[in-house]
Amino acid sequence: KESYGSGQLVFHIFCDAKSIPNRDRAPTNSELISMFISTLTGQYSGSIVANHLQGICTWHIMHRLDWTHNDTEIEALLKATVTLAPTSSKCKPQELYTVTVLGPMHDNLDLTDPAGAAVFACLTTTFWYTAHVGEFTVPCLDSFNSSLHVKPSDITHKTDQGGLRVTNFHLPRMKLALLSKDVSWVQQQGPSDPQATLLNHITVNDPPLNGHLFAYKHKGSHHPLTKSKFTTTLSSVAKRAGIKPIQGHGVWISSTLKYLLCNVPFDVVKIKGHWVSDTFLVYLCHHTQILAPYIQVSPPFHT
Repeated sequence: KESYGSGQLVFHIFCDAKSIPNRDRAPTNSELISMFISTLTGQYSGSIVANHLQGICTWHIMHRLDWTHNDTEIEALLKATVTLAPTSSKCKPQELYTVTVLGPMHDNLDLTDPAGAAVFACLTTTFWYTAHVGEFTVPCLDSFNSSLHVKPSDITHKTDQGGLRVTNFHLPRMKLALLSKDVSWVQQQGPSDPQATLLNHITVNDPPLNGHLFAYKHKGSHHPLTKSKFTTTLSSVAKRAGIKPIQGHGVWISSTLKYLLCNVPFDVVKIKGHWVSDTFLVYLCHHTQILAPYIQVSPPFHT
C-alpha cells in the first residue's frame, strides 16, 4: 500500500532531479515514463516499481488526464526491473504450515484459555478457507467495525449436493477488494478441523452476536482478535513446539500449497485464495509433488 500510494511522490522527486518542467509531468509521455522506470531499475524490487507506475497511472485517470503509452516497451522495462532487482528485495521462500504442523500447534495451545481458543480457531478458519489473516482479525483493539469486520451473525450453514454440511462466512469486505463476499469451509479430520475449533471458541468465549467473530474474554469484557495478538501468540506456540514461526502471508500461502498438493487445479486454487496474479508460485515449495499429476502420460484429471 505504501509503495502504491507513494508512486506520485517518487515520480515528482525524479522529475525534480531531472529538471522536468511541470507542464511535461501531467499528462506525462512515454519517453518520460520509460526514463522513470529505467532510473528505478536495480534500486527497487520489480513489484515496487510496478506499484509506483500504477500509482501514477491511477492519478492520471482520477484527474481525467490522458494515459497513452507504449505498452510493449513498458512491459519489457518492467520485466527488466524484476530481473535486475537487488538481492535484498527478493522474497525468500515462506515458512509454511502443513496439516501435520498444525497438530503440534494444537497440542501446545491451551484451548480452554480464551485467547488460545480464539487464535487457534482463527488459524484453522483462515487455513482451510485460504484467507488473508487480516480478513478475520482487526488492526488494533479499538478498530472493530461491524460494517467492515466479520461477526458471529455472519455465519450460516448450508448443505452441498452430496449432503456435506458447509459453514459459510459473509465477509463484509475482502482484503483485496472493497466488496463483500461469502466464503466457506467444511469439516476436516484431526486437530486442525475448523468446525471443532470454531465450536470450542464459541463455547469458551461466547463472542457477541454482532461483535468480532474471534473476540475473546478478557477481564470481564471481550477483546477483538488483533493481527498482532494472533501472530505473537502463534510465534510463542511455534517456539514451544520447535517449529519456525510463520511470517507475513504464510497462512494464506500454506493453504494454497495444501490444496495444490491435493491435486486441486491451479486455476481453482487461484480463485479460492483470491490471488490476483501468479505471484504465489514464487513462494511455493514441493514443486515436484505439485506438478507430478499434471505431467503423467495419462493425467488422472481433466486438463
